[in-house]
Amino acid sequence: MQRRTFLLGSAALAAGGALWLRPGDAGGPYPAYFAQLNALLRAQGPGRPLIIIDRERLGRNCARVKATLAPGKAFRVVAKSLPSLPLLQEVMGLMDTQRLMVFHQPHLNTLARALPQSDLLLGKPMPVNAAATFYRTLGATAFQPARQLQWLIDSPERLQEYLQLAQTLGTKLRVNLEIDVGLHRGGLASPAELKPLLALMAAHPAHLEFSGFMGYDPHVGKIPGVIESRDKSFAKACAAYRAMQDALFAQHPDWRGRDLTFNGAGSPTLRLHDEKSPLNEVAAGSCLVKPADFDLDLLADLEPAAFIATPVLKVQRDVTIPGIEGARRLLSAWNPNQQRSYFIYGGLWLARYEAPPGLFDNGLYGRSSNQAIVTSSAQVPLRVNDHIFLRPTQSERVLLDFGDLAVVEDGRISAWWPALPA
Repeated sequence: MQRRTFLLGSAALAAGGALWLRPGDAGGPYPAYFAQLNALLRAQGPGRPLIIIDRERLGRNCARVKATLAPGKAFRVVAKSLPSLPLLQEVMGLMDTQRLMVFHQPHLNTLARALPQSDLLLGKPMPVNAAATFYRTLGATAFQPARQLQWLIDSPERLQEYLQLAQTLGTKLRVNLEIDVGLHRGGLASPAELKPLLALMAAHPAHLEFSGFMGYDPHVGKIPGVIESRDKSFAKACAAYRAMQDALFAQHPDWRGRDLTFNGAGSPTLRLHDEKSPLNEVAAGSCLVKPADFDLDLLADLEPAAFIATPVLKVQRDVTIPGIEGARRLLSAWNPNQQRSYFIYGGLWLARYEAPPGLFDNGLYGRSSNQAIVTSSAQVPLRVNDHIFLRPTQSERVLLDFGDLAVVEDGRISAWWPALPA
């Protein structure tokens, strides 16, 4: 082979390789669902970033989850994942439950006052000062904490603190014990740790009452399969839970007939807990609006029901980066997804771009929480005052950041649901 032929061939291969590495055009118009939402918000929207709750999708998700609950499993709604009083009331009605799991002291007070018929279980151990604040600020209400509230306790030290609070207040506290079923985030790690806690409660029956266990298992399915399968992780979690129950009933066999709360699960593992599971109630919330982090095989039948919508403030026909303005044509020629720039209202959310397809953050320009820049190809027909839709990766933080939630059904904004206090 002659040198010239070899060099030409190498150049052609390099060019072909470069073309193969070149990003493809990912852009396109709105899907029909989001085209309708955009038209609705252009006509009736508030002109700012907002959270949309699709009430029809929410209803279908609740029906699907309820239909797949195992016999003997009550459902407890996780309030932090659906942080709006009307949203929680909607889900409680659809799921036919009064049980809520609460993670934040201001939420606890709000829910106790607004839903005096509810049954509340703390989802994490609270500093005793938070419990004291709850009682001090509860005010007049029909809610009866001694009967309707379970405090989560994870250690002898915390139980002693709560005992002192109960004695100071002259009241009885219901105590649910956090147990470690494999997550290793705290709680009782072995049945041997149970005995002194039960003994302390037995010594103070006027102030402490055992109400059950809570064992959270979100690690199941997240451990790499080469280390441990989901089935094995789940079996180990259930075995740890049963060991605690066995130790409990060995000390108090007469308690088998008591109305105790054996809580666990969560959206990712909800459907693993069949009738053979040691739980008598499962807790979930996120799966009912299905943020992006919950695109899991066990939740494949559920629909995303919560979106961020934000207006497009400015449209530019290229991507111009400060200091390298002259490179804009080269950038768009190499990457067709940098042919358009949009400055949006807000940004930097825990969310992924959902519609129109083919939207990207610009890593060269930098990210902003005020006017984020989003790029796309020329195939995305966005105009000023159109809306970009994002799908939250989680609901518990994101739904608190936008004020009232816009409830959409039948092609209209039917209600505005206020968020719980942050």
